[in-house]
Amino acid sequence: MNLTTILIIYLVIINLAAFFIFGIDKRRAIKNRWRIAESTLFLLALIGGSVGAEAGMYVFHHKTRHLRFVIGIPLIFILQVLIVFFIRKYV
Repeated sequence: MNLTTILIIYLVIINLAAFFIFGIDKRRAIKNRWRIAESTLFLLALIGGSVGAEAGMYVFHHKTRHLRFVIGIPLIFILQVLIVFFIRKYV
């Protein structure tokens, strides 16, 4: 397997994980149970799961009233795209 294939597999897995963890946290919120820390949700986005996190926010209607998520998750995605663009162009 080459590096590109490994990276694609990683991104698929981390985005699926972020998506489902947003769903799990929403379910826990509804049931008044122990919640997943917001820092964990942001960490999942930071390590490559920003698309899954954004999808999870809107599919599960979770954290969509929190400005730090509504702005933060798309901002993380934009920064990730810029980093990839920079790496591909200059490295």
